[in-house]
Amino acid sequence: MQAPSGPLTARPLQALLTGGDLAGQWALDPGQSSIRLTSRALLGLVPVRGVFHEISASGAITPDGRVSGTITVAAASIDTRNARRDTHLRSADFFDSARAPDITFTLDAIRPSGQCVTVAGPLTVRGRTRPLSFDATVSAPRDGGIWLDAEVRINRADFGLTWNLLGLVSVHNTLTIHAVFTRPR
Repeated sequence: MQAPSGPLTARPLQALLTGGDLAGQWALDPGQSSIRLTSRALLGLVPVRGVFHEISASGAITPDGRVSGTITVAAASIDTRNARRDTHLRSADFFDSARAPDITFTLDAIRPSGQCVTVAGPLTVRGRTRPLSFDATVSAPRDGGIWLDAEVRINRADFGLTWNLLGLVSVHNTLTIHAVFTRPR
């Protein structure tokens, strides 16, 4: 996919959304998309980085510009390049991926604003659902795709992920999202 010329600002994005050119069904291209997790351990000094290898999403844009969709992440697909840590993250101490295999975000609203968009909807992790709102940039490459990029800050304790050996692990995490959407063929 061709790289976009840059993020769309509110006015051009709103014109694209309401102009009808983007109307229809959209699907995530998992080969070009990524969701990365960063957390801090050892009193916030050592970053722990991981990537979720299994993500899927679909969405729709109506002719009048309303956007809806769902992103699903397989919790067990976390990979921090440390097998022991990954097994622990999949356990009941964290994601409990045997009982709650999916992390799901459902898009309720997207609102162009200045240099970005505000994205809002419920996030469900380990069976707990909380509202989430974050800013993202949107780009539209010339080949007709849509790119959405965001850094989302999450407090894992909001979702019951409270395990913390001696208080050495931060409950604050950052998800770095690069989502490439294309029209299904």
